[in-house]
This record gives sequence, structure tokens and C-alpha cells, in this order.
Amino acid sequence: MAQWNQLQQLETRYLEQLYHLYSDSFPMELRQFLAPWIESQDWAYAANKESHATLVFHNLLGEIDQQYSRFLQENNVLYQHNLRRIKQHLQSKYLEKPMEIARIVARCLWEEQRLLQTATTAAQDGTASHPSGTVVTEKQQILEHNLQDIRKRVQDMEQKMKMLENLQDDFDFNYKTLKSQGELSQDMNGNSQAAATRQKMSQLEQMLSALDQLRRQIVTEMAGLLSAMDFVQKNLTDDELADWKRRQQIACIGGPPNICLDRLETWITSLAESQLQIRQQIKKLEELQQKVSYKGDPIIQHRPALEEKIVDLFRNLMKSAFVVERQPCMPMHPDRPLVIKTGVQFTNKVRLLVKFPELNYQLKIKVIIDKESGDVAAIRGSRKFNILGTNTKVMNMEESNNGSLSAEFKHLTLREQRCGNGGRTNSDASLIVTEELHLITFETEVYHQGLKMDLETHSLPVVVISNICQMPNAWASILWYNMLTNHPKNVNFFTKPPVGTWDQVAEVLSWQFSSTTKRGLTIEQLTTLAEKLLGPCVNYSGCQITWAKFCKENMAGKGFSFWVWLDNIIDLVKKYILALWNEGYILGFISKERERAILSPKPPGTFLLRFSESSKEGVCWAGKTQIQSVEPYTKQQLNSMSFAEIIMGYKIMDATNILVSPLVYLFPEIPKEDAFGKYCRPEAAPEAELGDPCSSKSIRKFNILRSGSTSIMNTSLLDLFPMSPRTLDSLMHNEAEANPGPLDSLTLDMELSSDVASPM
Repeated sequence: MAQWNQLQQLETRYLEQLYHLYSDSFPMELRQFLAPWIESQDWAYAANKESHATLVFHNLLGEIDQQYSRFLQENNVLYQHNLRRIKQHLQSKYLEKPMEIARIVARCLWEEQRLLQTATTAAQDGTASHPSGTVVTEKQQILEHNLQDIRKRVQDMEQKMKMLENLQDDFDFNYKTLKSQGELSQDMNGNSQAAATRQKMSQLEQMLSALDQLRRQIVTEMAGLLSAMDFVQKNLTDDELADWKRRQQIACIGGPPNICLDRLETWITSLAESQLQIRQQIKKLEELQQKVSYKGDPIIQHRPALEEKIVDLFRNLMKSAFVVERQPCMPMHPDRPLVIKTGVQFTNKVRLLVKFPELNYQLKIKVIIDKESGDVAAIRGSRKFNILGTNTKVMNMEESNNGSLSAEFKHLTLREQRCGNGGRTNSDASLIVTEELHLITFETEVYHQGLKMDLETHSLPVVVISNICQMPNAWASILWYNMLTNHPKNVNFFTKPPVGTWDQVAEVLSWQFSSTTKRGLTIEQLTTLAEKLLGPCVNYSGCQITWAKFCKENMAGKGFSFWVWLDNIIDLVKKYILALWNEGYILGFISKERERAILSPKPPGTFLLRFSESSKEGVCWAGKTQIQSVEPYTKQQLNSMSFAEIIMGYKIMDATNILVSPLVYLFPEIPKEDAFGKYCRPEAAPEAELGDPCSSKSIRKFNILRSGSTSIMNTSLLDLFPMSPRTLDSLMHNEAEANPGPLDSLTLDMELSSDVASPM
């Protein structure tokens, strides 16, 4: 099937991409009218061979005439008009430049093939419902094509410069020959000339005219080439590099780690090499102009502007190419970059995305903190810091795996400058420590091909803490900043923090789990969290959340904020129940109403695991019918007994003082042994394997603990699970020694039906 016919059968979203390929330069109507003939020509060859391009162009005009005749016979006035207009446009624009139209058509055909391949691959992989990836690929393919076009045009310019030099040498030789023979002086004095002399003068004038025409052509094409470079450079720096920086922000707060720089480095290096090459050609023009010049010389008129333009482009490209490849991070907290504790080493890495071997070991990088915020810091009352350790380093290609020009700082620390106000310059500072934002700046000087350039880049804003207990709130600040802005250095962000929407917050909250575990949050879990933050609502999408609501204000009836509660749960998952979370055994965030609804049809002994709503770091189990609480397991106890062992060994006494297990099936219907048995140590095996049910091990597995000095066992629990006072006193006495505090505990709530207390 012809390529054009295949394209017509694509989905609408691919056809929209196809429409963008065509313009007045090569109208889509012409592609439609002459589809078979256009696809039968070798446009790529014509784009590189002028004689063949001329032949193909004239054949194209002939094909247009034949198609016009067909429309004339069909009496199709509209198509006749359109085709006549297209032919006139092509003749006026490409008659003297047939290679240009050949390049345009060749590119369109190539883009069509790529579009067909993308659509075919998407259909085979089942990714047709996710077009975003193909859009990105489309942009990158066009960018690569534009860079290839620039490289080719630079090489073509190199050939024209050689032609210009040869033509100028011939003119210069003939001019000097005539002048040395005195014939030129005779002519200039108006004396009579011999026929041979007049002929030589005519030839000299023709050579000068050709020289002037070629100079004008080169100057014009150079201006067009610099415009093309400017366009591609804006795509690289304003789009691709900006997109990478945004992806880096997202990766810093747990999002997808799509932050490889290798492709960007290849593109930027290619453009920089082309710019340096064209700059040398502009210098060559100056040399030629100094040897031969004349009235109206286009080099004299336009070369200074060309030189200024290419220097500006190269300087700006080099400045944009100096980036922070790895943001500041303490090695002991790799999942929470941009939070730095004073006195603790942190690392970061900078990279120059122009891979010039001649710059290896030539650039000395210096690190500074808060370089530009002196006055602002004084107004805000922010703390000031000194950078200690190795704060200067030379960029080299040996430290990176792919030979990139980079410098990695591994031994930096911050020390606070002590002032009369405990380090602050203003005692009325409105921002708390974890809302202060600081910038780490990297600077260097480049000397290359006679150009001196000052390069500077800076990290994303960091939060500096003095105690590790400040980490949760500091991380909340990092989340909020990078979620809501891509401003590179808005250190005053928290003087008036913007609000976020639930859609933004939900995505970031899910990343906090997926970035350190194998599971993010489900829609149902996120809905439960939304209800805790915003209260009951039919649709949370678009609902606004303030910074204070997220991090600073306590939740209703609680002594801690939403973020502090959630952060402690994240820590609990990572340290104590990671395997169970990864298996999907913990529903985690679920409302009590929803809990009752999904458990009600299940058989007795069915239970689920969720996080406590009353404790900052609790996980609960719940069974059917009636809620009872079993007070908390401390982190110290979880270090010696895993949560799986607690569930497997949990026993209660029935009315006859026999120990039984009330937990039988993990929701929805997984036998407890299948879910948790593989995570238990041998000594935590079920009671039947341990021998005497009254042994000390059996009693240890009955977990009823105390918090502070108050037991949470209430009357209803004792009524439901009767036991002898001697046994109860023994348990209370043994566990009272732990005396855990209310914020260092793991709450275990259980909801049981009346028939689970009997032996099963």
C-alpha cells in the first residue's frame, strides 16, 4: 500500500501530527494530488545534488501541469485554482533553489515514515492509549533533524568559502597583473586601450561581479544559518533543557527518575561545534575582506553583525550548558535530597554539556552558598552559613562513566555563622528554620578560542537544618516548593506560599511511597487521605490545599499535623513493614466506614491491616463486628519481633481460658499462614508447633501492652476476652517495664466478631 494511503488510515492524533509537517513551503494539497509520483522520486539524493534537484523540480512542474489538465477535464474549478496558485508559488520560490524544495520534501517523507513506524509500534505494544510518549519522540526527532540540517549547511558553507577564496585569489592575481603592467592605470586615466586590454578589463569586471555576488550569497546564507541556530538553540535551552530541569525537580521529590543528560549533551555539543565552525568562517571573511575590498562590499556591511550574533549564541549556549547534574544530598539520606544538616557531609555534581576534550582539566569550579541573597537574607532574618571542606575542584572527563566534563563534590559541609541572635540577623524573622531556602552556587571561567566566559549555575533551593528531628518539616518544604514552582531560585517562596490542588498533592504523596517501596497509593487510599485533609466531599479534584493545612496546622482532635502523621507512617513502612506493604497486604489508608462495608460479607476471622488514625506511627488490624484496641507495640519491640510474627502469634483467651487465634484470613480471603508465615522466624511458628500452650512462649505471644502508666484494656475487652486475674497481672507487670511514650508506639486495633473467640 502506498505510504500516503497508509497515513490516511491512522488515528486522529497521528493525523494531527501529520498536518503539522506541511505548510506553504510544501502544501499538503500537492502531496495529495501527486502522491504516487512524489513517493517514486529520490528526494534525498536530489537534496544533495543540484543537477538532479533541478531535473526533479522541472519534472514536478510537469506533473503539476498534467494534474491541472485532469482537473480541467473534470471541470473542478477549485482544484484548478489551488493547483495554479501552488505552481506559481513553487516557481517564484524554488526555481533558483531546487535543492531547497528537495530537502523539504525529503524531510516530510522521512517524518511520514517515522510517524507510521511510531503508530505501528504503539499498536503492537498496546500503548495506543498513551500518546504522550510519541509526542516527546516527535519533538526529539525534529530537533535531531534540525541539528543534522545545521551541520550540513555548515559543511556546505565551508565549500562555498573555499570557492570564494579561490575566486578572490584569481581576481586578485589578475588585478595585480594588470596593475603591474600599467594597463589598469592607463584605463583609469582615460587613455585609449588596445582591444586586448579592454577584454582583460571586461573579464576583471566580470570576476569582480561574480566575487561580489558570491560574497552576498554567503553573507545572506550565513545570516539564515545563524537564525536557524538561534531557533534550534531556543528549542534546546528553553524547551529540552527546561524540561530536563523540571524532570529533575520531580525526581528529587520521588517522581520518575527520567533525568539522563547524555542525549542533551550530544545535541548541545553538536550545536556548539557548528557555532565554532561558522565563527571561524566569519573570521575567514574578515581575512578575505582585508585582502580585497571594494565599494559596497557586503562583508564590510554585514560581518560585524554576524560576528556579534555568533558570539552571543555561543556564550549563551555555554552558560545554559553548565548545569547541576546531581542536587545536594546527604549520603545517609539519599531519598531526601536538598535537605542538609549542618556539620554533616553532603555531595553534589556539576556538568558542562559541551563535550570539548580541550577543556579537560581547564575549568576550576568554586562553590558558594547564598551568593546573591545577602540583602534579602538580612531583610528576612535568615541564617548565614560557611561552606567547609573541598569547595573548589577542576572539571575533568575521568570521573564520569561516559567521558563527560564534570566535577563531583563529595566532602562539603555547612557551618552556621554565629551572630548575636543565634545565627539570625533579625530577631523578627517571619520564617521558621525549615522554611528558609538557600542556594548553592557553582562558578567558573572559560577561555576558549579567544573568548572569555563566566559560567554560573546553582542548585535547587535547599533547606538547612541543625537537628535531624527537623527533617520531616524540612522535607515538606522541599515537596511544596518543587511541586508548585519551577522558578530556579525563589528563596522567598515561603514568605507567601501558594496553594496547591489536591491533584498535585495526591501525586506527590503517592511518590513518597513508590520511590522507596514497590507500591504507590491507590485511588481509594488517596481518597481517604483527601478526606482527612479536606473533609467529606463528592469530588476532590481541583480542591485547594494551603501550606498551613498540609504541614503546620494540627488535624482535628490530634496533636500533630497531617504531614507529620503521614511522614511517620512512611518511616514505619520503610523500616518495619516494607515486605508486607510491597506484597499489597496492607490496605493502609481506609476509612472505618469503608472498612466495615468490605468486611461485613466476609467469614468470621477475616481481618485487614490499616494505619492508625490516632497515632503518628501506628498500624492496625481490624476484623468484623466490634472494634477493640490492643495498645501499642513500640519500635523497640518491633526490632525484636516483626509485625508478621505479631500477627501469627497473636492469641486471646476464650471463656474457658484456652488460648486461641482470632485472626484467620487476611482480607479478602488469604489464609494468615500463606500471607505471613514466610516472614516469621522459626520461634514464631503457630502454637501447635511449639508444644505446651501454657509455655512461656505461648504467653509471650499474647500481646496486651501499656502506654505510659495507663492500660488501654477496657471493660468491654475484658468481657469479650476473659482471663484469670493472675494471668492479667503477670502480663501487665512484664510489659510495664517497657513504659513506651505515646509517640513512639505502634497501635494495633482489632475488630472481631463474637464467634472468633472460640477455638477454630
